[in-house]
Amino acid sequence: MSKPRKPKGRPISGWLILDKPVDFGSTEAVGKIKWLFNAQKAGHAGTLDPLASGMLPIALGDATKTVPYVMDGRKIYEFTVTWGEERSTDDLEGEVTQCSDRRPTEEALRAILPSYVGTISQIPPQFSAIKIAGERAYDLAREGETVEIPSREVEIYRLTLLRCEPDRAQFEVECGKGTYVRSLARDFGRELGCYGHISSLRRTLVAPFAEDMMVPLSELLALEAVEDREERLAALDAFLVDTAEALSALPQLRITEDQAHRLKMGNPIILRGRDAPVAEPEAVALAGGKLIAIGEIAGGEFHPRRVFG
Repeated sequence: MSKPRKPKGRPISGWLILDKPVDFGSTEAVGKIKWLFNAQKAGHAGTLDPLASGMLPIALGDATKTVPYVMDGRKIYEFTVTWGEERSTDDLEGEVTQCSDRRPTEEALRAILPSYVGTISQIPPQFSAIKIAGERAYDLAREGETVEIPSREVEIYRLTLLRCEPDRAQFEVECGKGTYVRSLARDFGRELGCYGHISSLRRTLVAPFAEDMMVPLSELLALEAVEDREERLAALDAFLVDTAEALSALPQLRITEDQAHRLKMGNPIILRGRDAPVAEPEAVALAGGKLIAIGEIAGGEFHPRRVFG
């Protein structure tokens, strides 16, 4: 019987809040960060198109177990819509499919924005990762197929007009999971009768991470010049955010080292004391500030679902 293959790389855990540059794909960025940090595992929380820049949270090691919690977080984007052309991709990358000489006034723009705030129905772009009959919409679109993508509800918490010029307008949107900013640009243009597409897009926030946590890729790549491997990796590791930061929205439970040991073995722990929580569908257990487990509190016990090394 062959021995199990030893994982390549370091068993580090944490989040890197990357400031992704334009013309750099999300998958490419994850691969580069995994290589730079010599990490065993890596993943990201929310794709950014190559033409978009900004916050791309990348999870390393055990932090990949917390990706779903970040995927569900609110996002903030700054984006520019250029009027007069609708494109196949709803951004600069695609072919022009519709044209118009009309241009919207600032008053007309402000008049339509309230209808895009709240729970709205949105049809994702033809070039999107939505699955249609088991295939990605963008794969079908590249083959020249026009597919009917069902609309879905998304949440827009805030939509602000930042600047209005004759041929373009700049906005900021705070939105929930699954929102396509490209669809907003397309729908604005259609409603205003002038057509439009995204000409710049930057993500400035993915909750719970803050804008000032972002690290430019260039700053990380500059460390490749450090010849001493241990020195280079230590400098890179200094940019990592603790895994538990991704779970800051969940109730937190402080436990002892003995309790932590039981949880790591997959066993529940009894919660004692007058202030012990009675029931929580999801909570985080920490020992000495270190993330131990995500689990459920029920019947006076904490039951682990995901355990961290």
